Amino acid sequence: MLVIRPVRPADLPSLERLAGNATPRLTNLPAHRDRLEERIARSQRAFASEVEAPGDEHYIFVLEDLERGEVAGTATIRAQAGAREAYYTYRQETLIHASQQLDVRREVPTLSLSHEVSEATLLCALSLDARYKGTSAESLLRRSRLMFISQYPERFAGILAMAFPGYLDDQGESPFWNSVGRHFFVRDYQEINYLAGVRSKSFIAEVMPQFPLYLSLLTPQARAAIGREHPGHESAMNEMLAEGFLRSRHVDIFDAGQVIKAERERLASFRRAAWHPVRVRPAHTLPDAEPAMVANQRLVDFRCVVARYALSPTGQLMLSPEHAELLGVEEGRAVLAAPLALPGVGDGSEHEPGYDEGEL
Repeated sequence: MLVIRPVRPADLPSLERLAGNATPRLTNLPAHRDRLEERIARSQRAFASEVEAPGDEHYIFVLEDLERGEVAGTATIRAQAGAREAYYTYRQETLIHASQQLDVRREVPTLSLSHEVSEATLLCALSLDARYKGTSAESLLRRSRLMFISQYPERFAGILAMAFPGYLDDQGESPFWNSVGRHFFVRDYQEINYLAGVRSKSFIAEVMPQFPLYLSLLTPQARAAIGREHPGHESAMNEMLAEGFLRSRHVDIFDAGQVIKAERERLASFRRAAWHPVRVRPAHTLPDAEPAMVANQRLVDFRCVVARYALSPTGQLMLSPEHAELLGVEEGRAVLAAPLALPGVGDGSEHEPGYDEGEL
């Protein structure tokens, strides 16, 4: 039995393990005990606070396997990516260089330092035990955050964003970092990524060049890495594009990994979610049905599970006693349910990159 719930102080050792095993290592999930402890405390304050508008709240969730008695994954929502300090990205742009005298007109692609994503809500710091990858647990951990956001819209921005880890070579090096950032920081990619997670990213504005970077001056390997996600995250990218996210013109400043964005109301989990009163029935009597994410209506005691989307003729969601207990709901109480499957995931179809109107 798997359940998503808010993080607790007792989960610290599990978060350390998940941070240390993340591939690649995540800036927002540093393998540093003191920083993780601070993040857990911040998450508990966020869940316990009355919030009218998004700010510096971090909501950390864990995936708990009750049968094994262990935490198998974690994921975070940052209510406002740049609430405390600007959230920096590189924005892909095009400059026109033209000369009438020489009859020359060149469109030159560039990268410009930007903090436009600072106002968005950021889905980040997801790490899952390798034993659960490729299962429904992975989708549950990634997308249960959307079930939480849909219930508490005042706590989050209208635009959601995700920054995917960028491409690394066989030696774990970032071609983009080696061609750009390393000229300004005498640090390798892994070290700077760790420092950004343990400390802050304020040094970016202090040291990184403020002028546009001309892509033609970068190495071919660096140019090829721009907007390319880490191979281990390709399936996650595919799922979130199917969810309704779009590739933006923004990429990570360290490894040039893709930043995707979406208006939350356009996402499939928001559009397809529905409230249903609960009817509790023995598991063996429940009809076959497609799996769904099912969440309760609580804040501090938020819970989300995967259960059958089995509806009675009167629109009640039929749950087993085990699932009802996990969610902390009684018969007649309402739960939020959304189909777990997304169109286009696992059927070999490809998603066009696309840009939302704000990116044109």
